[in-house]
Amino acid sequence: METHEINKRFLDYFEKHGHTRVPSASLILDDPTLLFVNAGMVQFKPYFLGEVPPPYPRATSVQKCVRTGDIDEVGKTTRHNTFFQMAGNFSFGDYFKEGAIERAWELITSSQDEGGFGFDPDRLWATVYEHDAETAALWREVAGLPSERIQFRGAEDNYWDMGVPGPGGPCSEIYYDRGPEFGREGGPVVDEDRYLEIWNLVFMQDIRGEGSPKKGHPVVGELPKKNIDTGMGVERVAYLLQGVANVYETDLVRPVIARAEEFSGRRYGADHADDVRFRVIADHARSGAMLIADGVTPGNEARGYVLRRLLRRIVRSVRLLGVHEPVLPEFAAVVRDAMAPSYPEVARDFDRISDVMRVEEETFLSTLTSGSRIFDLAAEETRRSGGTMLAGDKAFQLHDTYGFPIDLTLEMAEEQGLSVDEEGFRTLMEQQRQRAKADAAARKTGRGDLSAYRKVLEQHGETEFLGYTDLQATARVIALLEDGRPAAVVGEGHTAELVLDRTPFYAESGGQIADTGVLVGHGVELKVLDVQKLVPGLFVHRVEVVGGEVAIDTELVASVDATRRSAIARSHSATHLVHAAVRGAYDRRAAQAGSLNSPGRMRFDFTTPGSVSADLLTSVEEEVNDYLQTDVEVQSYTTTKDKALELGAIALFGEKYGNQVRVVDMGDYSRELCGGTHVGRIGELGLVKLVGDASIGSGVHRVEALVGTDALRHVRKEQLLVSQLAGTLKVPTEQLPGRIEDVLTRLRNAEKEIERLRTQQVLGSAGSLAERARDVAGVAVVAEKLDGDVDAGALRTLAGEVRNRLGSRPGVVALFAPSGEKVSFVVATTAAARDKGLAAGKLVPSFAEAVGGRGGGKADMAQGGGTNPAGVEQAIGALRGAVAAG
Repeated sequence: METHEINKRFLDYFEKHGHTRVPSASLILDDPTLLFVNAGMVQFKPYFLGEVPPPYPRATSVQKCVRTGDIDEVGKTTRHNTFFQMAGNFSFGDYFKEGAIERAWELITSSQDEGGFGFDPDRLWATVYEHDAETAALWREVAGLPSERIQFRGAEDNYWDMGVPGPGGPCSEIYYDRGPEFGREGGPVVDEDRYLEIWNLVFMQDIRGEGSPKKGHPVVGELPKKNIDTGMGVERVAYLLQGVANVYETDLVRPVIARAEEFSGRRYGADHADDVRFRVIADHARSGAMLIADGVTPGNEARGYVLRRLLRRIVRSVRLLGVHEPVLPEFAAVVRDAMAPSYPEVARDFDRISDVMRVEEETFLSTLTSGSRIFDLAAEETRRSGGTMLAGDKAFQLHDTYGFPIDLTLEMAEEQGLSVDEEGFRTLMEQQRQRAKADAAARKTGRGDLSAYRKVLEQHGETEFLGYTDLQATARVIALLEDGRPAAVVGEGHTAELVLDRTPFYAESGGQIADTGVLVGHGVELKVLDVQKLVPGLFVHRVEVVGGEVAIDTELVASVDATRRSAIARSHSATHLVHAAVRGAYDRRAAQAGSLNSPGRMRFDFTTPGSVSADLLTSVEEEVNDYLQTDVEVQSYTTTKDKALELGAIALFGEKYGNQVRVVDMGDYSRELCGGTHVGRIGELGLVKLVGDASIGSGVHRVEALVGTDALRHVRKEQLLVSQLAGTLKVPTEQLPGRIEDVLTRLRNAEKEIERLRTQQVLGSAGSLAERARDVAGVAVVAEKLDGDVDAGALRTLAGEVRNRLGSRPGVVALFAPSGEKVSFVVATTAAARDKGLAAGKLVPSFAEAVGGRGGGKADMAQGGGTNPAGVEQAIGALRGAVAAG
């Protein structure tokens, strides 16, 4: 049974049994505790946490997931994967244990002709939480599972929570017995290779506190509504139903290995070391393509760093298979063909996915060259010191700074007859992992206590937002908090947070900053400083009490700062138009990676397959401003997400959308899913002026623009500057570029002439310096402190000229040039001196400390600098001593 058929059967079954089919969420969600979605329940967390009322009592989904904690183990075993799919069915206060067990058992054991998976019930086992006798009884009564195939386990294995205070509960797992050829008898508690977990049922019934019951802490309460969260491992079910040994041989993964076999000429299954590399390629190619499809781009932090590491491990593995040409886009094409039936975005955005992979591969191959030079230096230093083992910190530096996996360092070391201090390397890696874990823990616990806001949401429901049509409205205070705690009244001079039953104020989201304004009532005036959605659907206004006092049920007139809102709306509409123009310039391969819409100014980040030229940005600016002349009406409407996508609306990566979405149309030029505020007609923008652009990471570019009157003021300021320059240079404005270039050319020529004269003056002293050479142990030594401002280049030239004047005799030249609180120095040696073992680079350490500096170089010439000019005479003495010592 193909994997796509497994997904379809699962979803069809639960939809038939009253579950709403929910599409997979993006791998990137706005959750500070997660880099990536790592479980099927993540997109439903707001419902489980009570932040938002669930829109349906039951749901089912097949969620794409990425877990990256064991990246280094991928490939070494057939059990570790970074990308996987989790099929799940969920109940929000509807059915509970009995219903979940009944549905899971029926789907798993029903014949394939009846739409089930056809697993032999005699080969199925279940594990339950050690204190959950109720579930064990249900397995016997509902599924007919004999007691000897029901095993009890402790909280570490069979209790589930989110890792933070909130819902939790016992879980029960379904295992399939693969047979005696795969391990020992005795059930899952004895051997989890033979007995493979395929389904996990979580019974959310508890409230956990700061400490988890998994670690022995008591449950602190009972959930008012009991929930079900289950997950079936799609890949595991696939390889069982397809009769293969592991996930790497299933229909969606094996094609990547086959392509790698074609490239390398080697065969999977013939050599263990090669098999590891094939598996790394197959797993990481899937993960990489799916992450890029959801908007992740390679970088040096967080999600971007994980993606970069995955892609570079592929390149390394391909190299170890003997392939040196670029291959990532080829693997991406195989992933596209395999995954697109379930995830059409991989095909829809393939050009962009391929471009990102191509650029990253080219970058890494260049980095590989740079890193190889660093490795060669480290290897040379190791051999020079008489060692045969590359230090662990050097291997770690190559890994951490240059992206060298340890396997690549080991291979390169072996080629040069060296070993690597793997223990030292792994110690440093473990220290880094511990730091990362500590950071992750800080992210989890750093989230503020939102229980008071969730309670408001439960009692009053979502805030009614009026701001699309009204900038002023009468509203009632339904919650008042000070320092995050409920307050009865807040007086003048204090700041507080309040929730209104309805509001015209826009809460910061989607790149658009929040509205500001005032709230005025009988004897009270409040200044609105910020508005945030601290829990979904609840608009929380941060206010300063300017006069009087505010209390619960106070009636207020809410007035948005209309001028500021209009300027923000112009910026947001300009962002949509710039987005459309950029996508058009890159044939739809560019994608928005972030934005900020503030009064009169917008910032737009986008992923790009290559460099961004000034000409391209000029054409984007011209195209947007040309389109403003059409003055088309901006329309917004609500429809289903599927219908919006059919109409060509752009959905932004990482944004979470419900089934009903708001679409903003600007003619046929721009159509996006957007909850922000916009102008009525695009002519209201007046002018869009790009004022800055920069690369902010690998494959990510940022442009900034001014809109409306802000753009006009900028243009006027530039015009004034141009007029002033033209007046100063006494030319018409149209001749200004040529005149400036002429002035710059003359200035550069003058600087060159000054440098030539300065060099001649410096070289003029070469003869007198050579004549002052002092014999030290048969070596002519010129060691002098120079007067005047001599730059590093002139100092090197002079040292070389003095050395030449020493002729064929052994000679050492050391020149020091103080400048303020610093001093530069150069050491040069003749060939005869080098024959006596006097190398310039080795002489530097003998005196550098005296001038508070350091330096280095080759045997014929070295240079450096220090911060103690007063130590020059001492340095000269130390140098002569070093020459005398030979």
